[in-house]
Amino acid sequence: MRFSLLVACVVAVLFSPALTTAQSGPSTAIVKPQPSADSWSFTTYIDGYIAPHSSFLASPIFTADHDQLHLEARYGYEDRYLGSLWAGYNFTAGTSLKLALTPMLGVVFGQQTGVAPGLEGSLSYKRFYFSSSAEYVFDVKNRQNNFFYAWPQLTYAPLNWFRFGIAAQHTKVYNAKFKTDYGPVLTFSHKRVYFTSYILNPNNPIVILELGATF
Repeated sequence: MRFSLLVACVVAVLFSPALTTAQSGPSTAIVKPQPSADSWSFTTYIDGYIAPHSSFLASPIFTADHDQLHLEARYGYEDRYLGSLWAGYNFTAGTSLKLALTPMLGVVFGQQTGVAPGLEGSLSYKRFYFSSSAEYVFDVKNRQNNFFYAWPQLTYAPLNWFRFGIAAQHTKVYNAKFKTDYGPVLTFSHKRVYFTSYILNPNNPIVILELGATF
């Protein structure tokens, strides 16, 4: 009963649009492997953005996990020409209903300099997988560059190599209203490699193509 209440509270905090955020990208749509106590696990992927009236953007991301330690490096995720480095702590709970949380702290550098608390989380049950990544970037020079961002998504896997669902991008910059983009997500995987496509705002589409691998 306590675990169910905890899950409900975490879902409300992670995935409520009222809490959610400049340009950022999706978290991976595939279920990440959990590292064993004495081993490392790695994920690397690249997101390609195709948006109206905007040039193509490629955003590479690399993560490393060892037991509770989580490390992450990103470029072009928070915004074009911005890089970020992150460190966090992995928490997991549950057996059939699995909860994973990773609170993180990051530094952002490039055309903008800042610090950013963040949170990645997921909830999985059988073939359903619910995940979100969220962060708030504090610009150390100009608070008008502060922004909050979140990317929740829900997917279902009818086959071991295919999953589909819906994703949302919530963005909020300083002194502006929340902006939300919704759209479908499709993921195809083979062994440790996967390909994911997102189409946000079908009437004025933003296409995101993601290619990644876990090892």
